[in-house]
Amino acid sequence: MSQIPTADLAGLIWFLILWIGYTQYADRYARRERSLRAVMHAHRLQWMRCMLTRENRMVDAGIVGNLQQSVSFFASATLLILAGLMTLLGASEKAIVLIHELSFASQPTLLLWELKLLVLVVMFVHAFFKFTWALRQFNYCSVLIGAAPRPPDEENADAYAVRAAEVSTRASKDFNQGLRAYYLSLAALGWFVSAWAFMFATTLVIGVLYWREYHSAALRTLEREPS
Repeated sequence: MSQIPTADLAGLIWFLILWIGYTQYADRYARRERSLRAVMHAHRLQWMRCMLTRENRMVDAGIVGNLQQSVSFFASATLLILAGLMTLLGASEKAIVLIHELSFASQPTLLLWELKLLVLVVMFVHAFFKFTWALRQFNYCSVLIGAAPRPPDEENADAYAVRAAEVSTRASKDFNQGLRAYYLSLAALGWFVSAWAFMFATTLVIGVLYWREYHSAALRTLEREPS
């Protein structure tokens, strides 16, 4: 650990605190009224209620299919990124030589360089697991749509819609957590410049994510009642 400067350790700790802390905050307050997740859950619930009234549910199956394609794309891209990172990790000594020629970048030791790459590897492994679990949950949602009663039993119809909407929302939550790892990986690139750039970029990314989730124009549009 003596080969890792104090500033770099502080940057890594700050990064983990913000990432884990914001994830816990977002999950804890996800169901409050003014958040994208809460608003979208209300729309998903309305979608499932409308789905139960339709005879032909091909439209609903198509919507789930589009959601699955987006998740599948990111899952596949994550594997390619991991392959690139592992290749770069195997060529660390050559990469450090190139980094030393960049005047604006910090001059890392081999241990510090490998630590930075391993942090990125862990982030994208985390993202891959989130994306694949989201994909499976969207599959479960499609099964619920296919298994929905027709015509629905009025007594149990709303409970069925609530369950299907909950599965869809949970899939979306894991997809968003995978995307969050992508956003924060951009902040982690600042670590290759300096520890202070790393901390600043992490704070900036978390701030942007918070604004989008709780104060964005998209949120105001989505929560607006149709006229």
